[in-house]
Order: sequence, then structure tokens, then C-alpha cells
Amino acid sequence: MMSEDQSGLDMDLASGIAAFESKQFSRATGLLSPLAEQGNIEAQYRMAIMAQNGLGMLPNPLLAYKYMKHAAEAGLGLAQHGLAFMYMQGECVDQNPEKAIAWFQKAADQGLIGSLTTLAMMYEEGQGVEKDPEEAKRLYRLAGFEER
Repeated sequence: MMSEDQSGLDMDLASGIAAFESKQFSRATGLLSPLAEQGNIEAQYRMAIMAQNGLGMLPNPLLAYKYMKHAAEAGLGLAQHGLAFMYMQGECVDQNPEKAIAWFQKAADQGLIGSLTTLAMMYEEGQGVEKDPEEAKRLYRLAGFEER
């Protein structure tokens, strides 16, 4: 049986995610911020997106990176993909193609097609890794793409 507190937190999380999905970002921030502070990875991921893009708050690259990294390290595939993108683009953190590759790989291992295709592209172009057309082809195939 869930405690009174736990069910209240779950309601806040569900309401916060619903607000996020329907682009009510200031409401989402209000609901998700305390949960993110308490270490909820679903809340942290969404707070990172909002902080990165200035949705419902001023852009806050430090907060975005902190929450994205925490949720990624906790194993949330979408956050691993998001963190990889931060490293690839040099957004909210110094550009680091090697770290981008590592995080895209973790997300790809969880079945994220977008991470697989981005990895394939990085191998194709030699971005952060040795150029490897064979590995690129293998990853594209894994992602469900036919020969390019």
C-alpha cells in the first residue's frame, strides 16, 4: 500500500508530465521542480529540457546539464540521448564527441532508434570516432534502415 505522501508525489509527477506534454511549461516547472530536486529522473529529464530551452523559465544551461546528466546516469534512455546531444553540439557543456559517442551507445543499447542513427552518422563522418563505414552500415541496419 502506498503512503499518503507517495500517492501525492505520483499525482504531482503525472500532472507535471501532462502539463509538460501539453506545453504548459510554467505549470510543469512548478510541479516537477521539487520532484527533480528529490531525485526523480522523469522529472529531472523534463526539467533539463525546459531549462535547456528556456521553457517556463529562463534558460539555465547549468541546471539543464546537471539534471540531464543525473537522469542519464540513473539509466533513463531519453536522458542518455539528450546528454549525448549536449556533448555532440556543445550545448550546456563543452563539446566532447567521445563522450557523445559513449552516451549515444548507452541509449542505443536501450533501443533508442534516434541514438542508433546518430551513432551511425558519427561513424560515417568520423565524428568523435575513427571513420568506419562498415560500423555505420551495421548501425543503420540495426536501426531498421536498408543500405544507404
